[in-house]
Amino acid sequence: MLSKVVIISSIEVTEHSVVQVRTSTRILENGVQLSETYHRHCITPGQDYSIEDPKVQSICASVHTVTEIANYAAFIAASSPNNQVAIV
Repeated sequence: MLSKVVIISSIEVTEHSVVQVRTSTRILENGVQLSETYHRHCITPGQDYSIEDPKVQSICASVHTVTEIANYAAFIAASSPNNQVAIV
């Protein structure tokens, strides 16, 4: 019997408090894994995470503080092409 199992296999928090979520899709035959594929998505500070898995929501609630949201916004603003110094 074939079955498909989708799980969250990894949750990581990066330097700028971006939460990376890796989902694994496993195809099993009689309980024996035949294949596995991965999908990764990121949740940035300030982004809505209400549709995420409860475990992911808990981590986002912990790391996406008001301070981290402001720090991330400042980082993005400083990284925009308009703020880059031209090298001649």
